[in-house]
Amino acid sequence: MMSWGSTKVLVVDDDKIVLRAVKEVLQQDGYQVTAIDDAVEALAAIKDLGIDVAVFDIKMPNLSGMDLLKAIKKTRPDVEVLMMTAYATVETAVEAVKMGAYDYLTKPFENIDLLSMSVRRAAEKKALYNRTCELEKALNARNQFENLIGQSKQMRQVFKLVETVSHSTATVLIQGESGTGKELVAQAIHYRSPRKDKPFVAVNCSALTDTLLESELFGHIRGAFTGAIGNKKGLFEAADGGTIFLDEIGDIPVTTQVRLLRVLQEGEVKRVGANESTRVDVRVIAASNVDLQRAKEQGKFREDLFYRLNVIAITLPPLRDRPEDVPLLAHHFLKVYSEKLKKRMTGISPKAMEALTCNHWAGNVRELENVIERAVVLCSKEVVDIEDLPSEILQPQKMAGDFEISSLAHLPYAQAKRLSRRTFERRYLSALLERNSHNISSAARAAGVDRSNFRRLLKRYDILSKLDTETSKGFGLKEEPEETDVVSQSW
Repeated sequence: MMSWGSTKVLVVDDDKIVLRAVKEVLQQDGYQVTAIDDAVEALAAIKDLGIDVAVFDIKMPNLSGMDLLKAIKKTRPDVEVLMMTAYATVETAVEAVKMGAYDYLTKPFENIDLLSMSVRRAAEKKALYNRTCELEKALNARNQFENLIGQSKQMRQVFKLVETVSHSTATVLIQGESGTGKELVAQAIHYRSPRKDKPFVAVNCSALTDTLLESELFGHIRGAFTGAIGNKKGLFEAADGGTIFLDEIGDIPVTTQVRLLRVLQEGEVKRVGANESTRVDVRVIAASNVDLQRAKEQGKFREDLFYRLNVIAITLPPLRDRPEDVPLLAHHFLKVYSEKLKKRMTGISPKAMEALTCNHWAGNVRELENVIERAVVLCSKEVVDIEDLPSEILQPQKMAGDFEISSLAHLPYAQAKRLSRRTFERRYLSALLERNSHNISSAARAAGVDRSNFRRLLKRYDILSKLDTETSKGFGLKEEPEETDVVSQSW
């Protein structure tokens, strides 16, 4: 049998005798009841987001029940409404139901159980609605796993580990640089676990002061410290049955580490200032962008807590170590933000993608996401091009003289070699054309390359389209007299 202790019912009737009687009956059934004898006051009371069911009379002074029903359904369509009247007619009943009322009751009640039954059914319907909303949110959250995008070997190993550990209750420690997606991994683990229908609570430990952090995690009782004007449930209690994600766990002070260790060992939480403990069933997933092993060796992190947290370790690779994932991620974010901003974007140009792939990405996936969002906002075409990227991303493309090999040092050898070759060829071809006064035939002979192959190289590196643009400004391509055709097709 369901408990209605958390269900709030609003009762409105200008007849104070009926109002008191209905309130007493519903309170005996376990409901939280707010009783008001003025329909106008009820308009303000309905703004309480906790109201689940409203019961009120049709005929009231100042504001009729039908008008109140209309107002409630406009501001709080999720509230279930029961109408009461001593002047029942089929027409008013039909009209009330059409306007969104759940049921229609006639006063005086032939059987008081009829009122209880109607309210119970309305409360059950509202509870079902609430549950549906929670499941939809959970389903949307599960899709966050798709944001852990990657085809690299490192990310495939992460995906496999996430699937494996999701079905256990073991504590997980996720380590990786800022912006690598540690919270997304934690969410993926939770929403693929048996706890998926229970709360997922995330807290950034570095964002709170020491006192506030303990109060947030473990709760406090009234008078525990200055400003504690009442009892407060902590996040561990709020996450009971589910998962708590402790981000930046390496930043918590030693005193909080001791309290956290007790929770992990005993499964009990003691609110700040309290003498008694409360049992909780919470899976802990912790994350850190600092090396906790080194912090432990330096005495900055308790050794016993480290081993309690480090039951299963997941290390997320920085984006610079998996450059093959950059194009995949870039196209994903392009789709996300083009849909969000309602702009038609069809892709990213090869030059822009090359610049993205060569970038070091100190801010990892989060930085790449910000760059793509910026590009979508600024881009006036359907394709993101090199000029749509921030200047710091383009810096390697603007270097004069020798190619800056250090900008590719984070890439695998084969990919670094391919990209450096492309950069060399582009600069070599441009310099060769400049040396030969932009004469394609002369430049091809100087390079020892067949003229048609030389033109294909120019086209591949987008040099032809650039020089065709310069032609209109008076800096034209030159050909031998017998070969005057100038290709103006862009890549």
